[in-house]
Amino acid sequence: MTIESSSLVDDVMRHWPTTIRVFLNYKMHCVGCPIACFHTVDDACREHGTDHQRFLADLRAAVDDADANPACPLRSVAACGAHGS
Repeated sequence: MTIESSSLVDDVMRHWPTTIRVFLNYKMHCVGCPIACFHTVDDACREHGTDHQRFLADLRAAVDDADANPACPLRSVAACGAHGS
């Protein structure tokens, strides 16, 4: 699974927790937002006036950086084998 413009925001943050920092860096307070499970990455960018290509690249870079680091807290939930995914 890769992050696409059509990926749901909630799915992205749950599957790759390191992306939460990217959302916050862009002043997108999607964490805990009741519509994050309905909004796509593209929807969120449109709502917040953010360049979706740049944002998508930063999300993917956060995942790539985390995957390159063997420390479990910096990897995806699936890679850590965490419960509830």
